Parts: sequence; C-alpha cells; structure tokens
Amino acid sequence: MRLSNKLAVVTAAASGMGRAGVELFLREGARVAAVDVNADGLADLAAAMEAKGYALETIRADLSRPEEMRGSINEAAARLGGIDVLWAHAGTPGPGGVENLDLAAYEHAIALNVTSATLAAGEVIGHMRRRGGGSVVFTASVSGLVGSMFSPVYSAAKFAVVGLTKSLAQRFAPDNVRVNVVCPGLADTPMKLGFTGRSGDPAEAAANQERMLAAVPMGRLCKAEEVAHAVLWLASDDASFVTGVALPVDGGFTAR
Repeated sequence: MRLSNKLAVVTAAASGMGRAGVELFLREGARVAAVDVNADGLADLAAAMEAKGYALETIRADLSRPEEMRGSINEAAARLGGIDVLWAHAGTPGPGGVENLDLAAYEHAIALNVTSATLAAGEVIGHMRRRGGGSVVFTASVSGLVGSMFSPVYSAAKFAVVGLTKSLAQRFAPDNVRVNVVCPGLADTPMKLGFTGRSGDPAEAAANQERMLAAVPMGRLCKAEEVAHAVLWLASDDASFVTGVALPVDGGFTAR
C-alpha cells in the first residue's frame, strides 16, 4: 500500500475530489483526518468510511478564517500523532468577472484559494520536520497554468498557488518535505456549476460546459477519482524525487 502507516490530512474533504482522496488514502493504508466546513458532509463521509471498515477523524473548520485554518492542522496533528501528508484542497470559483467587482466575494476567494494554502503550509511544516519529512500537495487548476476568460479571479488565485508551490518546494527541500500541486481540468464535481452556471440558467451552463470541453482533446470531464489518484502518487514515496511540480490532470487541455 502506497501510504502504509502515513498520517494524512485532507482539507475540503466532504465532497468531490477531497472525498475521493480520503477514501483512496484510507484504502492505501493511511490514517486520515478530514477537514471541511460542512459538518453534515463530514458526518456522512465518516459513516460511509466506517461502513467500509475504516476509522476517520473529522474536523469541522471554516478554512477561509485564518485561526480555524491553523487550528485544524494542529488539531489533526494532535489526533493523528503527527502529519506526514497534507492535501490542501480548499478552493472556490469566486466572482466570474472584474467589472463592478464584489470585493467581499473577491476577498473570500483569495482567502480560501490562496491564504488557506499558505497558512496550511506554514502550520504543517513544523509537524513534518518532527517526523523527518513529508509531502504537501496543493490543488490549483488548469486555470493556474493558462488564463481563464470565464474566471479571472480564480485564475489569478490559482496562478498564485502554483507560484507558492515552486517557492516552497525549494524552501522546504532541506527538511525532506516535498511540495507539489495538482491542476485539474473541468471536473464532474459539485463545484462544476460554480464555473459553468454562475447565471443560474441551465441552458447557459450546458453551453459553457460544451465550450470548455471543446478545448479538451479527450473530450470529457475529469473524474474526482482521477485527481485523487494523481495526488496519491505525488503524496507517496513513489514520487520521492518529485518536488515543485504542477501536474495537469486535464485530458490534454494544456498540451495545446
């Protein structure tokens, strides 16, 4: 098993890619703490994992709030007995444009996409040093590799996460801590409508999805499990000499 006896934390874990990652990490031998703002979603996840024979630690936290972000990492370390792996997955689409920008929505998007990742890394590094090393994986997006006309604020935030990854990979390398970032394409998860359907019009959402998929050589949406498997590899010792990488999981979108 790729994560045998590893102590892992997954943020934004109650649904979508994060949920898929929690189950995969457990299946691969890790002890896992799942963090999310959705208490009901966490309870459902814990029950589903228990039914499959896995014990799961759950921590409810609003990761857009710095004190809760920091607290969730330290609580996870206390419950697990340390941290070897962090998948910092929290994010939100944010405003669709910059015209008449809602500053509150903009600041929330930056807080959840960028600030939470930065704080998570700053908080977890001490725990990983005490364990002799570790692996941090962030979630960005293909919109952090190429600009998105649909989501300029999201794109700016995810470019920041990619830059953070490359900087921290160098900074943390002497501590035997690897830092990488996964960059999914448009995925079949609950967040999808945040990108395609901001207007609330189903026809417009369908048209936007088709427009986006027309640029994907494989011609389909990304699956949550496909992203989770990419993160598993980056988190595991199979990627022991891989750090500072922004890995697209995008069906060829960024190969153009």
